[in-house]
Amino acid sequence: MADLLTAEAVRKELGGLTEWSGDPTGISRTVQLGSFPDAIAVVDRVAVVAERLDHHPDIDIRWRTLTFHCVTHSAGGVTRRDVELARQIDDIVRSVR
Repeated sequence: MADLLTAEAVRKELGGLTEWSGDPTGISRTVQLGSFPDAIAVVDRVAVVAERLDHHPDIDIRWRTLTFHCVTHSAGGVTRRDVELARQIDDIVRSVR
């Protein structure tokens, strides 16, 4: 099982991510894309990364607004896997904007 990050470690990691917030129970980011097809394209690309990492975010889709929520459910909180997935989500979003 993956090691949980402390509150201090989560705060530190959030500082290196774009527009993510949260605490040791989970981290989240909401992004607004230019169109619904752009939003779905981001979700498709995140799905590929999530499969490769075998770690999947919760994703809420509202027209062109996406909210990503990362937590390692099996560990009961945020782990390094969540931070890595968040970084890759940031890269994908940055490439679409």
